[in-house]
Amino acid sequence: MNSFFIEFRDPLFSIIILLGMIFVISFFSYWWGRYKAKDNYRYLDRFLEQFHTLPSEEELKELIRSGELSQKSWLLLADAYTKNGDYEKAIDIYSELLLLDQNGENVRDIMFLLGKTYFKAGFLGRSRDVFLEILKKNPRTPQALHYLLLVYEYMRDYQAALEVLEPLEVLNEDVSKEQLYLKVLALLHAENLDDELKTNEIIFLYREYKQLERMIFEYLFRTDPNRAWQELDFEKCENIADILWQLEKKDVRLDIISRSSFLQELYTAKGYVKKAKSSDIFELDLLIHLPKEVGATLSFEYICTNCKVVFPFGFNRCSSCHSIDTAALEYGVVRDYRQEMHEASDSFL
Repeated sequence: MNSFFIEFRDPLFSIIILLGMIFVISFFSYWWGRYKAKDNYRYLDRFLEQFHTLPSEEELKELIRSGELSQKSWLLLADAYTKNGDYEKAIDIYSELLLLDQNGENVRDIMFLLGKTYFKAGFLGRSRDVFLEILKKNPRTPQALHYLLLVYEYMRDYQAALEVLEPLEVLNEDVSKEQLYLKVLALLHAENLDDELKTNEIIFLYREYKQLERMIFEYLFRTDPNRAWQELDFEKCENIADILWQLEKKDVRLDIISRSSFLQELYTAKGYVKKAKSSDIFELDLLIHLPKEVGATLSFEYICTNCKVVFPFGFNRCSSCHSIDTAALEYGVVRDYRQEMHEASDSFL
């Protein structure tokens, strides 16, 4: 009997058995891993399908009421919607959170976010009502006051905006520039004032404060270039170089240009005069030395000195950080398409 089972005591047989067991275990482990990986992929696909379309208003409400996510998570999601420009979804989330937590400690913060989102979405009336409600219960809330001021400004209710400055001044905030800005805006949009009286009032404010050159001289050069040249401070010319660059030759005062080296360089580069041979500003120096046949001109970009955001157009109040009179000019040299179009139109005559 022992001789019959002698192969079981053979070391080679034991090694074969061990290798076979290792092979079987490895084989099943490999296919089990493949199976689990495919199952995980299917689960991930099902999970991602939920985000192929945004949830509806009712679905959002149901999800918020279910309590599966914390309030902080919903606030983060609403912020993400706001940054992506989907203001309606953010408004739905904030509104539902307020309904579920009307007496919570975060009500004021959520209401502020709701009013801010209404403002960004362009619902100025609703935004105003939200901020007024916040201030009714918490009058010492400067953030709400600042946004209420912006709302009134966008609604062109400048008298109400000026009234908002009073509590901000009580809170020890410097509102002098805001006050001047709103006064000038009110004058610019006043329909009951004739142009001469309006111009006199604006010039009086400029002489007193010496601020808001871009805003004031953009209006003056458009309505009364001679008065604008008389009031122009040569030290502020570089701040409004784009406005000066766009003037027609007939509106340029050559007697005043001769008293400013910057104006001589600017209008030599423009081709109106030949008084400057070079300039410390690279773009102006380049245009001074370039032949006029090249057809080049100045372009401008506007950088907010407060938040550093770049805009392709001028501004008096930054649309990003809402600061006033913070536009800094950046020069560029581009092809003058307007000159080419003018020459082309002349060729058909």
